[in-house]
Amino acid sequence: MTLERVTVLGATGSIGTSTLDVLGRHPERYRVHALTAHRSRESLLAQCRRHRPAVAVLDAEEDAAWLRGQLAEAGLATEARAGREALVEVAEAREVNTVMSAIVGAAGLLPTLAAVEAGKRVLLANKEALVMSGALFMDAVTRHGATLLPIDSEHNAIYQCLPVDHRGGLVRHGVTQLLLTASGGPFRGWSRDDLVRVTPDQACAHPNWSMGRKISVDSATLMNKGLELIEACWLFDARPDQVQVVVHPQSVIHSMAAYSDGSVIAQLGNPDMRTPIAYGLAWPERIDAGVEALDLFRIARLDFEPADEVAFPCLRLAREAMAAGGTAPAVLNAANEVAVEAFLAGRLGFTAIGELVGRVCDECPVMPADDLETILEVDALARRAARVRLARQ
Repeated sequence: MTLERVTVLGATGSIGTSTLDVLGRHPERYRVHALTAHRSRESLLAQCRRHRPAVAVLDAEEDAAWLRGQLAEAGLATEARAGREALVEVAEAREVNTVMSAIVGAAGLLPTLAAVEAGKRVLLANKEALVMSGALFMDAVTRHGATLLPIDSEHNAIYQCLPVDHRGGLVRHGVTQLLLTASGGPFRGWSRDDLVRVTPDQACAHPNWSMGRKISVDSATLMNKGLELIEACWLFDARPDQVQVVVHPQSVIHSMAAYSDGSVIAQLGNPDMRTPIAYGLAWPERIDAGVEALDLFRIARLDFEPADEVAFPCLRLAREAMAAGGTAPAVLNAANEVAVEAFLAGRLGFTAIGELVGRVCDECPVMPADDLETILEVDALARRAARVRLARQ
């Protein structure tokens, strides 16, 4: 069997570490080419010792210099590099077959797009790449012959529930609706008044999934589900009204597809990201992910309820941004990143996240998202607008 060489963008985050766990279970099949991290240099060093990549990339040169010294001391041949250009190069490297895109936020857009343009198999766990530049991104996938496999548990589930060739609109394939499940986060059932006093530690305590702090906050506000709604529209050629969010507290059904004959096809499994990661790595085959088999007798029941868009307005804001089109989703994403950063730093209240995002979306004009330069300019503009509003508070 020919070894597949894999680059993991965002290797030290929860998706990255889960990816390395799956890769480590199949050394006869996969080899790590490159690992990247933002500032977690100690964690990246430990991963280099375990997986021996050819290249390791950090954001800052000072961290890369530290890593070079540590690697030399350990007798490892891994090359330590720094910066955006290095990220792009390990994503598009000739030696690489597969790229796991697990960088959180807008920072993942350029290297992920580079992997697509190089025709790689791209495992997409960075939803912002599609939220910011959906039309451009999907067009690049087609033009460059890349293979795009969604890794978010919900989109991966929908991918498994749809026909292999699902492009061209859902109706063409007899699909009437995509049912995007949500756990409801740690504050399911809380009123808006209850949410005013939520702390960062409370928001990051997800009941079912182990995730980074930014994604955990997005899950708590339901912005994560809003971003997933936008992502689903691009991935599956769907309109916003064809995607329904269903709160499912057990997180056992990861999402569903409803068909015109009355059938609803669902994908079930324990809430462990190694399942969709293994699916993406081996598709169209199946490999061991190290995940415990689902015990339906222990689960015993499956509950469903509608999402509360009054207490959690971020979901509504995301749907409205997708319906507006153009650069509106990029504005939404940029404002949310600034707002969540401020919340985690103790400078913004929990309910003020959605309020800030809504105001920035209202004040930033929607433009056609025709090129990457425009999208990046709008991203910067929205961030400035959000920071100005924060400074006034």
